[in-house]
Amino acid sequence: MPSTRAALRWGAPALYVVVVAVAAARGQLSLSTDSLFLWIAGFMLACTITSPRRFLRGILDWLPLVVVLLLYDLLRGVADGLLTAPHLLPQIDVDRWLAGGQVPSAWLQHQLWHGPTDLRWWDWGTLAVYITHFIATLGLAAALWVFAHDRFRRYMVMVIVLSLAGLATYALYPAIPPWMAADSGHVPPLARIVPITWAHVHVFSFDTIFETGRRYANDVAAVPSLHAAFALLFSLTLWDMTRRVWLRALLVLYPLAMGLALVYAGEHYVADVLLGYVYAAATYAGVIWGARAWAARREPIPRAVRAESAATAPTP
Repeated sequence: MPSTRAALRWGAPALYVVVVAVAAARGQLSLSTDSLFLWIAGFMLACTITSPRRFLRGILDWLPLVVVLLLYDLLRGVADGLLTAPHLLPQIDVDRWLAGGQVPSAWLQHQLWHGPTDLRWWDWGTLAVYITHFIATLGLAAALWVFAHDRFRRYMVMVIVLSLAGLATYALYPAIPPWMAADSGHVPPLARIVPITWAHVHVFSFDTIFETGRRYANDVAAVPSLHAAFALLFSLTLWDMTRRVWLRALLVLYPLAMGLALVYAGEHYVADVLLGYVYAAATYAGVIWGARAWAARREPIPRAVRAESAATAPTP
């Protein structure tokens, strides 16, 4: 019945929002990749509750991305030291050159950090921006799948290419982040701000479905900064979908805010962030170019061109 379908079409997403809110209130929203995929599957099911075939097609649409990102999580943890020892000084030297002799992370914390017992609004803002990394990329993929399906596959390819490029770089060039360099005395003392502020938040966790612990972590996966890279890819993807000035201003500010948060928190050098931007821009441009080239090859020859070619062809 139409009334029942309409009730399901609106009621299922509303129920999903309630479930997410309850899970957040109980601190049960995990930001691990495997958990996020389940939350996205729930979102897709809620949005396609009246069209089961569309949901099943969605499972096939998402399968390549699910496989690649889960493998990325598994392989990232063993990429450090696989081929070479972690690098330390090049990033520090580049940052000191960029900042006139100072390490930007140390300078920012000297100006803004007041200790773990005196957290300021910008410390909470740093955490908030940092957390968006785990939500924005897959959240945008889910939104595109539901509301702009023609853009979903291209974006999925971009995420896969960027993830694999980052993973390859981590294996070829493991790099020590600022907070770890500070622990060894190579840069001035730094607080690792994200874990400090995170300890006060009881909404999200990083517990995985299959396994907990540090198997999925890689402390020397710092070059490039994929946090910065995915933030820029997010903005580039949405850029041509809006003409509103204020929205485009936010899209410009988001990757910049992510970069600033990463440097201030001691998670990445400025060089890592800039290289992340380069990876994102190259991935976006490369996939766009590849998609257009593929479409051009598959585009049928216009009928008028075929007729003209036939008319001018030599008679056997």
